[in-house]
Amino acid sequence: MATLRRARSVTLALGTALVAVAATGPAQAGTAAPEPLPAVTPRAETQPLYDDDAGGNADADDPAIWRNAADPGRSLVIATAKEGGLRVYDLGARQVQAVPAPPATGPDDAPGRFNNVDLVHGLKLPSGRTDLAVTTDRGNDRLRIYRIDRDRPGGPLTDVTDPAAPLVFSADQQEVDEQRTAYGLATWTDRATGRSYALVSRRERTGVALLELTATPAGTVGYRTIRTLDLPSVFRLPNGSDWSPCAEPGELPQVEGMVVDPADGTLYAGQEDVGIWRMRADLTGTPVLVDRVREYGVPATYDEPTDECVAGADPGFGGTRLAADVEGLTLLTESDGDGRLLASSQGDDTFAAYDRERSDDNEYEGGFRVTAASPVLDGSEECDGAAVLNAPLGSRYPHGLLVVQDGRETPADGDRGATGFKFVALEDVLDALDD
Repeated sequence: MATLRRARSVTLALGTALVAVAATGPAQAGTAAPEPLPAVTPRAETQPLYDDDAGGNADADDPAIWRNAADPGRSLVIATAKEGGLRVYDLGARQVQAVPAPPATGPDDAPGRFNNVDLVHGLKLPSGRTDLAVTTDRGNDRLRIYRIDRDRPGGPLTDVTDPAAPLVFSADQQEVDEQRTAYGLATWTDRATGRSYALVSRRERTGVALLELTATPAGTVGYRTIRTLDLPSVFRLPNGSDWSPCAEPGELPQVEGMVVDPADGTLYAGQEDVGIWRMRADLTGTPVLVDRVREYGVPATYDEPTDECVAGADPGFGGTRLAADVEGLTLLTESDGDGRLLASSQGDDTFAAYDRERSDDNEYEGGFRVTAASPVLDGSEECDGAAVLNAPLGSRYPHGLLVVQDGRETPADGDRGATGFKFVALEDVLDALDD
């Protein structure tokens, strides 16, 4: 019997219909073992973040890259640090601002916890059009929105969240305290209407909500729910049996990593222990499972004393490219209309690339690892989030940049686990994928 790395999703999904899923595209069980993946090395890394009282309870999670059109060499990386709030870095991976998460509203309530971040470009406010950083505040079940001004004294981010912004999923503070709250995030501006949205997933649930971002006369930004969609939590396997990913009782297989293709409004969503879904960003139509994790279909039982899932024999229904969890998703766009969807395969410390064209069923196009450049500049392990930008960023990254979270920063400081972010030149990634 094997022991799975962690429990994420419930064994029995109450009230959810059984769903038969056929993954499109590449890798299915029973194919030949893939060739070893090429390695790329980072050019820079941020200072470690420590998830303990001494380190400010900061835990690196998800990055976004903001390009300064007026001076690309002074662009920024904006990243979440969970209870540590937001961190803003320059292209040398040096911190230029730390934005704290909100404190707990009551003695028994959770503090603010910033999980994922994405950008909105050119939202119209009373003062003019501006770029925004939008983040999920998992602790409070809200979005937090920040105006980006590269040269503002005190730091480039200013909080412009509407004080009346509602809870995303919860009905009241009691539900917020259960922490089945706003989790993953992707932003999207509909080219047909010019309206901007945030797509938000829910922790320990399969739901995704479409929220329209709205400017107020006071110059703040709020949001309203347009619609929601629930992905499956129970799957019909080819042998006729039903399967759910194993997790603690009461938990469903959640989504975190998400990205929208701006060209056609396609949302890609990573259901962590299941695989990558493709669907319309307006949450209409039928989702399609593009690829599955290797562990898909493996029976497992949650063992409470060890907080582990004990797995049975693999029936061979999973994919071969992704090892649970599937995490950070980011889209590499190219001027000729081509491009690739990049996905963090957290379970084996690799990254998978898929063609962005739906007509090709998002064909698998290779993968890579981010490995150590030196004894003091390590690679990326257990990656939670990633962001890529294919545009010149000054002399440091003239061909673009990939930023990936490192879930196991080394060297560690004694028993204190550390996390951080690695900066990788995009040309190195493209060379690895095109080998």
